[in-house]
Amino acid sequence: MGNLIQDLRFAIRVLRTNLGLTAVAVALAVIAIGLVASVALTRLLQSLLFGVSNMDLLTFVAVALLLCFVAVAACYIPARHAMRLDPMVALHYQ
Repeated sequence: MGNLIQDLRFAIRVLRTNLGLTAVAVALAVIAIGLVASVALTRLLQSLLFGVSNMDLLTFVAVALLLCFVAVAACYIPARHAMRLDPMVALHYQ
C-alpha cells in the first residue's frame, strides 16, 4: 500500500511539473468519463441515432480519437507559441 501511495505522489508531481502532459491527462480522463457515460446512456441515445446501432464500437472509437486529437492540438499549439516567445518580451507587455 505504501508503494502505491508513493507512485501516486510521483505521478502527481510529474503532472504538475509538465503542463502539457497535465492537460492531455485531464483530456484523456474526461474522454474516459464520457465514454462510460455514453455507454450507460445507450437507451436514451438509441432514440437519437439514425442508421447506427446504439453500441457501435467504431463510432465510439472514432469520436474518442477525434476528441483526443482536438485536445492535444488545443494544448500543443499555444504551448509551442509560448516556447518561441521571449520571456522578457512577454513580461514587458503585462
